Amino acid sequence: MSTLLYRIGRVAYRRAWLVLVSWVLLLAAALGGGLALGGQTEEAFSIPGTESQEALDQLHELFPAVAGASAQAVVVAPEGSSVTDAGIRAEIDDLAADLARVDGVEAVLGPFDEFADGQVSDDERVAIVQVQLAGTSEEVGESTLDALIATGDDRASRVEFAGQVFQDTTVGITASEVVGLLVAGLVLVVTFGSLAAAGMPLVTALIGVGIVMGGILALAAAMPVSSSAPLLALMIGLAVGIDYALFIVSRHRTQLGRGMDPAESAAVAVGTAGSAVVFAGLTVIIALLGLLVVGIPFLSVMGVGAAFAVLVAIAGAVTLLPALLGLAGSRLVPRTGSRAWRRAQPEAEHARTMGRRWVRGVMKRPVLTTVAVVAVLGTLSIPTFSLDLNLPDGGNEPAGSTQREAYDLIADAFGPGTAGPLLVTADITQTTDILDDLAGIRSELERVDGVASVSPGIPSPGLELAIFRVAPETAPDDPATKVVVAELRDAAAGIEADFGTPLSVTGTTAVGIDISTRLTNALVPFVLIVMGLSILLLMAVFRSVLVPVKAALGFLLTVGTGLGVSVAVFQWGWGAELLHTEAGPILSFMPIILMAVLFGLAMDYEVFLVSGMREEYVRTGDARAAIEDGFAHGARVVTAAALIMFFVFAAFVPEGSNLIKPIALGLAVGIAVDAFVVRMTLGPAIMTLLGRRAWWFPRALERAMPDLDVEGERLRHHREHTLWAAEQGDAVVVADRLELQGADAVLSLRAHAGDRVALVADPVTRRIAAATLAGYLPALGGRALVAGAVLPSEAGRASRRVSLVDLGGDRLAATATAGELVAERLALAPRAARRGGSSGGSSGRWLDRLATLAERHGSTVSPITAGEPVSALPVPARALLLAAVATIDGTPVLVLDGSDGALAPADVDAIDAVVQALAGPDVVRIWGVAPETAHDLDPSDELALLLDTALSTSEAPR
Repeated sequence: MSTLLYRIGRVAYRRAWLVLVSWVLLLAAALGGGLALGGQTEEAFSIPGTESQEALDQLHELFPAVAGASAQAVVVAPEGSSVTDAGIRAEIDDLAADLARVDGVEAVLGPFDEFADGQVSDDERVAIVQVQLAGTSEEVGESTLDALIATGDDRASRVEFAGQVFQDTTVGITASEVVGLLVAGLVLVVTFGSLAAAGMPLVTALIGVGIVMGGILALAAAMPVSSSAPLLALMIGLAVGIDYALFIVSRHRTQLGRGMDPAESAAVAVGTAGSAVVFAGLTVIIALLGLLVVGIPFLSVMGVGAAFAVLVAIAGAVTLLPALLGLAGSRLVPRTGSRAWRRAQPEAEHARTMGRRWVRGVMKRPVLTTVAVVAVLGTLSIPTFSLDLNLPDGGNEPAGSTQREAYDLIADAFGPGTAGPLLVTADITQTTDILDDLAGIRSELERVDGVASVSPGIPSPGLELAIFRVAPETAPDDPATKVVVAELRDAAAGIEADFGTPLSVTGTTAVGIDISTRLTNALVPFVLIVMGLSILLLMAVFRSVLVPVKAALGFLLTVGTGLGVSVAVFQWGWGAELLHTEAGPILSFMPIILMAVLFGLAMDYEVFLVSGMREEYVRTGDARAAIEDGFAHGARVVTAAALIMFFVFAAFVPEGSNLIKPIALGLAVGIAVDAFVVRMTLGPAIMTLLGRRAWWFPRALERAMPDLDVEGERLRHHREHTLWAAEQGDAVVVADRLELQGADAVLSLRAHAGDRVALVADPVTRRIAAATLAGYLPALGGRALVAGAVLPSEAGRASRRVSLVDLGGDRLAATATAGELVAERLALAPRAARRGGSSGGSSGRWLDRLATLAERHGSTVSPITAGEPVSALPVPARALLLAAVATIDGTPVLVLDGSDGALAPADVDAIDAVVQALAGPDVVRIWGVAPETAHDLDPSDELALLLDTALSTSEAPR
């Protein structure tokens, strides 16, 4: 991965304007498309497969008049008056008539109409006018809502409006978010000591967030998107976008301070720090996409949107950022003698920095530190066990909004359950006495504990269903309401037995309870999945068993603390007024989103701190010194990254929406605790207690786990090999002690343009050597240069520079003809590589040219015709054809081999001359030769090369 990112960074640096313009065009297209499509977010929560959702879907199909969007006009009589007074009653009738005339209103039911029930409060001061709208909540336009609200203007009585259609689903940015961004910029300036360097992470993050917001708005035009989805994506996109760029720019500035060329430094920074960024980002994406398995559509959309924000942040960090570094060029080099320059010098690595002093203090008392951290974080996690999950209702709307005012009025005048009634549906297709049965069912429902009132059953127009509005005694978000729903469902079995009418409990409140229940049940499996994933990923990164286990257990403390603080504030109300919020249940999907995001961010800090420790341990073998040095190297950048994330997340708490506040606070607390307490305090303490055991890794796991190379070890080797390759002059093929896999041999050779090389070994070893030079088989050690490609890091490139030729043709189909073989290769080869009169793709002309060249160079092979089967050709003719066809690809290196003793030396010489005539004088030919035919070679050598008639034997291990 690191080598690939190194190349991407180099290309982006050199083509900075092209990359920058591409990103700006993408930003314009995303924002323009999203705004043009006019997507609107909503809060239509659904949960397929549950009783409440299935009943709601059935209502939409059979009883659309009650399943569509609705609203309530809440009328409050003036002080000292009653809604039953003649004047007030006339005003309510007039209000109902005005409401009925609004476009988009299908029906209006006044409190004094014939079929009205329970729409006047007991003290007769409050009345409710029910309004049924056409279509669903998302289909109701702003003009309709404005017209509804306008009907309440200039009335003697107070009029407020309730209903899901009035929920504020706009995505707004408040001053606190801007302040958070400014504070993040200040942290960057202090970190880098440069305005230019500090501005680059902000630019990449803002461009990425703009693209994400445009994409989510476009998605909202095609499918339901929760209003919290873009805010969550905005929050996460800003945080990770700034942090990921910070890690790369920090590495770049350090390398510039040590004198590295700016272009090379940018590429190396993307290859090393960028590898950790990609790993950390992918863990966040995997965790967020894990929300798909919960099976709740709105939550899936939130997870996908947030994952998209992280993906764009990763892409910006490894492409847009190096382009910006390219535009800045050498202007980012720290000034000699400046603080940034001094920090970059090698001698500063052992300076007594604050990070080094902190870790030394932790390492002096590891047991006390561990116990203290676990005790404190464990105490802060205690409120988590009181977690009560629910979805938002009208009571969660901002204070002063018409929906919140109406909700409070209904709750006070009619009881809290009336503000969020349950709908009970009854299948009446099998009953013969509908009215009596509905009255009996109503009586049974009224007997259920916790039920305040039940409306008369209303049958659908087709007499398939009937609905009852059931008002619990408690508010929709009260835990007791969940008990009422459970008891209603328990009572349904007895009612069905008595009346033959299956019942279902649905409505917005029931759907919210079902969603909360499913999410609560999904928490433990989700934690286990995330924990298991974290352990496996970190095993692959650190080549250790105990370090990943330590990281995962620390993650549990982080999540527990974040949830505990959120419960104490938003559920218990501790300090809620300071955050402009009120006590109530925790948002249903908050815990699972919190775990998903914190998991990836925690692994981010773990990688940047512990990878430095591992690097020092591998280099020195001193476990204790490795902890101190590794921590000191990474502490500063991790501190800056954590502060930035904390301020970005915390900025959404004071003035953010009620949906996003608990998530923002949980993430802000979780980030601070994870970075400064778990990773930078508890982590070094446990590593000190473990000592060398921290790096224990069984051999079986070593072989089974992939090496992700997050530390950039392969990139370091690639750069060393590239520098070595540049020193090889005009050599085309150079092998420097290339250890062959499965051959117990080491290959060394040097070939220039036009050289003919004899590879002398047994057939198996020759094939292994050829496959290794062509990049198909990895070498166990050593290095090689093959026509500009460096092995082992550029194996794919090497495979395109080498053609392996089996002169025996054993793998060809028995019926394949010479003309078919030539035509196929001509069709596949690049036009510029076709040689030998192949223009026009004529295999016949190509074979004629081959016959002419063969005769010119002394071959005794008869001319080959297009219709002859290749397998039927004499051995010399078949070898000539196959070798010549290989030149069509235009590769600068050919490796030719066949059965030992199949070709006479004269045939080999003639074929070699024809190959050089077809491929050009600069082509390098490597011929496989049996040891017994190489008379000047010592038979005891397992591998040897004859280069331009000068014998050169390689070193082979015995």
